[in-house]
Amino acid sequence: MTDFTVDLTSQEVLRRAHVMEALGPHWNPIEVLHGEDAAYDLLYSGLDAQQQRLHDNLVAAGVLPTRGDGHAAP
Repeated sequence: MTDFTVDLTSQEVLRRAHVMEALGPHWNPIEVLHGEDAAYDLLYSGLDAQQQRLHDNLVAAGVLPTRGDGHAAP
């Protein structure tokens, strides 16, 4: 048996550089996070009682993140 080692550090740095180049100079990560929060709020808004119970169970199980008071937005 012989050890087989591959160092992918340089390829990972190159990959990340290409990703940042593709995102462009106007990419704003804070704006993206705010947009994701707004989308999450919209997705889980207006749930009926059964959907709200299921949402609460998923939050309690750690499947969905806790947000605010742990309930979906009204």
